[in-house]
Amino acid sequence: MHRTRTRTGTWTNWGEGYPDAVLLGATLALLSLGILFVYSTSSIAAERTFGSAHFYLLKQSVFAILGLGVMAGAAYIDYHRWLKLTPLLYGAAIVGLVVVLAGLGHSAGGSSRWIRLGGISIQPSEFAKLALIFYLAHSLANRGDRVRNLQQGFLPSLVMSGLLMLLTLAQPDFGTSMIMGFLTFTLLFVAGTRLSYIFGTVLAAAPLVYWVLFSAEYRRNRILAFLNPWQDPDGVGFQIIQSYIAFGSGGALGRGLGEGRQKLFFLPEAHTDFIFAVFGEEAGFVGVLFLVAIYAIIVWRGLAIAMRARDEYGSFLAAGVTVMFGVQAFINMGVVMGLLPTKGLALPMMSYGGSALLMNLMALGVLQSVHMHGRSA
Repeated sequence: MHRTRTRTGTWTNWGEGYPDAVLLGATLALLSLGILFVYSTSSIAAERTFGSAHFYLLKQSVFAILGLGVMAGAAYIDYHRWLKLTPLLYGAAIVGLVVVLAGLGHSAGGSSRWIRLGGISIQPSEFAKLALIFYLAHSLANRGDRVRNLQQGFLPSLVMSGLLMLLTLAQPDFGTSMIMGFLTFTLLFVAGTRLSYIFGTVLAAAPLVYWVLFSAEYRRNRILAFLNPWQDPDGVGFQIIQSYIAFGSGGALGRGLGEGRQKLFFLPEAHTDFIFAVFGEEAGFVGVLFLVAIYAIIVWRGLAIAMRARDEYGSFLAAGVTVMFGVQAFINMGVVMGLLPTKGLALPMMSYGGSALLMNLMALGVLQSVHMHGRSA
């Protein structure tokens, strides 16, 4: 049993050296659903492209096994040990993003976001999100009340996170860059920075965001498709219309596992960004509520761990992981249901993608570590 000291200096038992059972159960349930629906959404496409219906299933399963090992390691390692590694993690994120932009990365869909190592594709931006959390948690915990100072607290955090955002945006990956920005402002707010700094920065950046959104034709098309997909149902509005059809045909209880029709080459990116639509078709409204409940449980436990953390570093780490996980899930679901413009963000733990799965499991392992190792360094 671990004894942890509170900020008042008294010792108390907390976490008892064991993982948060509710968080662990929700994580395993989400991971299982993800593997199941990666197979359901990809088997026919994999058979046509690779000659094996199990191609994506096997790759995702391998990353899931590796990810569980990474999660277990991150959980049982005292999270304070990451403090000394923070500069290395941030530097590695910068190097990975620069390598991609230097033309050494793999391009797909008009973006260069991956590094190919043998038969494995690594997405540095997924690692960069986690590295940013480690940096911000370390920096904000060290600065203390100075975070309310513009030059000593707010600007240094903004510059360091802004560098990662710009490198990610240059890929281009607008969605991930915006996640980083939201994550930065949220942690700065939690740390106690002045709201005037945050609002002022948002207002100053608004013209740049507008230019980024409308300077590229594909981004303009995404906005138009969001506003009125039926104006071009066979073009820019095709994907979201197919997503609507998937949800509508699912009804209350769904068509049943494997019985979805929109994944039969009607819905693009069925096993990646739009896997939620196929889930809605096969599991129905009840299944969608169940999936949303799992994400809500993870966010609830993450916030509880952040509030109970025995030091500010642990609190910022837990809050950062929770915000990253919850906001990305919210945005993906909003996009797939037509409530938000398309952003190209995967659904955490559900969408196909090895790098994202590994980093999400590692992040949840860090969250467990804050729960299990509450003792201040």
